[in-house]
Amino acid sequence: MAKHILEPAAQAFADAAAQPPFLYELGPDRAREVLDEIQAGPVDKPPVQEKWITVPAEVGDVRVRIVKPVGADGESLPVILYVHGGGWILGDAGTHDRLVRELAVGVDAAVVFVEYNRSPEARYPVAIEQAYATARWITERGTDEGLDASRLAVAGDSVGGNMTAALTLLAKRRGDVRFTHQSLYYPVTDAGQDTDSYREFADGPHLTAKAMAWFWDAYLPETDKREEITASPLRATVDELAGLPDAFLIVAENDVLRDEGEAYGRKLTEAGVRTTSARYNGTLHDFMMLNPVRRTAASTAAISQAIHVLRIALG
Repeated sequence: MAKHILEPAAQAFADAAAQPPFLYELGPDRAREVLDEIQAGPVDKPPVQEKWITVPAEVGDVRVRIVKPVGADGESLPVILYVHGGGWILGDAGTHDRLVRELAVGVDAAVVFVEYNRSPEARYPVAIEQAYATARWITERGTDEGLDASRLAVAGDSVGGNMTAALTLLAKRRGDVRFTHQSLYYPVTDAGQDTDSYREFADGPHLTAKAMAWFWDAYLPETDKREEITASPLRATVDELAGLPDAFLIVAENDVLRDEGEAYGRKLTEAGVRTTSARYNGTLHDFMMLNPVRRTAASTAAISQAIHVLRIALG
């Protein structure tokens, strides 16, 4: 097996993550605390202005954080609907605060962050439907908050990338929301958990196959439903993918999810969707979100590229 090469900070993080107990052994509450603790260290964050609102949804109302560059009052801003990662179990506005701020300031856009109900307390498709209700609210009421729904992108990391893909499929099916762009950062795209990268990186670094199995079991224990395209978007047909918004995908070299992310990018291209895919070497899953690896070359370049792509898409 080829040697896995990581940047020093990423290697240090991976070494720490390789020590038991592992997240999937801790249970949801303690695992959430661990991610909170990882993200609580010192890190540079650009200043922003923010507002919390509650968006009504049939599956349960959802809290939403609207993040804008300082001084944006009175402006009509393009919008990034952001769906966070964390295995459907972990993550929230706090863990993703730095990344969301960087996107808002870098793109000069409003980031609408969905604080969806997490698993196992809520299960598929609750989080997706809460995010979709937020997209519909932006479309119908966004002008009240200075949001320009005609320039609406959707983005997400890891399982948030999975739900980002699902939202574009739902928008095509339902016809009441229009996304102009989708950005998926190291996304989950298939429930199969059987790719070459799953086998090569089963024990990490960082994200392991056992952790992914835990995440899937918490989110969608009914295995037959995992074949639905809003759970496994890679299983969508070319016809189902045709007409989706332009796509940008980032994957990490040393990641169980690498192959399914790249496969989804190829399938979007096959469907005629204008798609760019980028693999970042020397790094691991979550590298854009994790504060301890923020200063690595991979994280710095990926975030810069993500910002540039969104600026062009929403310009």
